[in-house]
Amino acid sequence: MDLLLHTLDNGIRLVHYRIPGLVAHCGIIVNIGSRDENEQEHGVAHFIEHMLFKGTKKRKAYHILSRLEDVGGELNAYTTKEETAIHASFLKEDYERAIELISDITFNSVFPEKEIEKEKDVVIEEINSYLDSPSELIFDDFEELIFSNQPIGRNILGTPESVKAFSQKKISDFISKNYNTREMVFCSVGNITDEKILKLFKACFGNIVTNNTEIRSNKSWLYKPDSLIKKKDTFQNHCIIGNLAYDLKDKRRMGMFLLNNILGGQGLNSRLNLSLREKNGLAYNVESSYNPYCDTGIFSIYFGTDARYLNKSISIAMAELKKLRTSKLGAIQLSKAKNQIKGYLARGYENHESLMLSLGKSLLVFDKIDSIELICKQIDEITSSELLETANDIFEPTKISTLIYK
Repeated sequence: MDLLLHTLDNGIRLVHYRIPGLVAHCGIIVNIGSRDENEQEHGVAHFIEHMLFKGTKKRKAYHILSRLEDVGGELNAYTTKEETAIHASFLKEDYERAIELISDITFNSVFPEKEIEKEKDVVIEEINSYLDSPSELIFDDFEELIFSNQPIGRNILGTPESVKAFSQKKISDFISKNYNTREMVFCSVGNITDEKILKLFKACFGNIVTNNTEIRSNKSWLYKPDSLIKKKDTFQNHCIIGNLAYDLKDKRRMGMFLLNNILGGQGLNSRLNLSLREKNGLAYNVESSYNPYCDTGIFSIYFGTDARYLNKSISIAMAELKKLRTSKLGAIQLSKAKNQIKGYLARGYENHESLMLSLGKSLLVFDKIDSIELICKQIDEITSSELLETANDIFEPTKISTLIYK
């Protein structure tokens, strides 16, 4: 993969991958998320993401929304526990329009008081809609259970009470305190020459004032396995079981991804889907997930089932974990598992919007970008003994926590 990499004097980095095609993608990723909030700021990182679309020094909200949509493009953003991203998809001839707009809303937003008050109601409605979706809400509640009374355990949206307390000053203070220019990456995938995108990048980001605020420090997380049942007015019982897992820079991370995919990844032939759904008809939605953060991670299994089948479903899920702890994968099983995850990886590279964000995050977190060939080589080097060791570490029953909605 022939990439263009460049770092400005203010610390903002660029990664660009030139590909043929009519549609291009670009965005900026900032290494700041909800875990960086204090208790009084709960939800402000996500609220800022909303407010970036509400006006800059030279644009009203309508002009921001129309700038790309008028030419068939799309502007979007998201917030996670560790990052905030603003990104766009557009026709290749509109690169200048997209880059200038992203720079403008990232660094020149003015956060009008009138818009803040309106957006509070919008975000509170977003919170309420989430509360109506138990299959989504349970993941947030599980992280709160895992990371009890710790910032990373709080949900991204905030609470109605915390959102109502936001002000222009609170927003500006959070940005000044956390938006470190050396923790920002502008990423691009599209049909534009290196020379032209470098010129646009320098023109739109080169004059941004350097901000060297203190960056996030790694922490030691307090974890004690726990079980909790919450009463909910739902037709199904919803259940999550899981444990802490490896962080983004742990060498065992690749093996953990492979194990997770075997157990309950996106394939219909995952062990959990076969055992809970195909063989026993106990669940419609069943999945496992592994989410690594910069200094910790979470592994979890989720399913929804009829109350009559809850205990049986939990027993089947735990039995699948036990199989991975007690039996090495055979050579054929291991080869199939590796080929499957490499196929998913290759397909992801063909999704150019996803690739653009992946390149940016890789540079942001690791300060490097591994080729797909190197990643596949790393996958091929994973042994069944390593997977067995990882399974015994992460799937150990005494380390497992459980959250149930009844």
